[in-house]
Amino acid sequence: MSLPRQATRFLLRASGSAVLACVLGASGLAHAELFGDSDWKESEAPPPPAFSQDKLVDIEMPRYSSLKFGVDPNTIKVTGDGVVRYVIVAMNKEGGGFNAFYEGVHCATDEYKTYARFTSGGSWEAVQAPEWKRIGDRTSRYTQALANQGLCRGHAPRASVGEMIRFLKTPIREVE
Repeated sequence: MSLPRQATRFLLRASGSAVLACVLGASGLAHAELFGDSDWKESEAPPPPAFSQDKLVDIEMPRYSSLKFGVDPNTIKVTGDGVVRYVIVAMNKEGGGFNAFYEGVHCATDEYKTYARFTSGGSWEAVQAPEWKRIGDRTSRYTQALANQGLCRGHAPRASVGEMIRFLKTPIREVE
């Protein structure tokens, strides 16, 4: 038994509309995933905290990296806007000098921002007009490693700072 011609047209149009709705819905979700919440507003960053080179938790980096990176776990804070802020220290593997940066990661958008740099004089110097940059940027491999190894779980900060520290100390590769 075949359907009347009008019923067939109706079913074809309905199924086409359903497919279109699914595609548009998926593209909307993808846009939200890529670009985050358009209503999100960053709160004012607290001043850079004091840090200790003696308490650094190492960040796993590729063997070819000439620098060693560590984060002071006492500096990791999550603010109400969802930004994870911390002090990261970069050192030459052979020893010698170091650089420290006060940064923030916004897991929801895969972005980071550098707020201040530690000077050789022993004080923080604020970055003028800091901007959010993509974590995947080649200049921020340590930030990507830090976010993946402990700060973020997917597109959200981990449940607590304690959990972040635990994952940084014993990195576990998760399927997300």
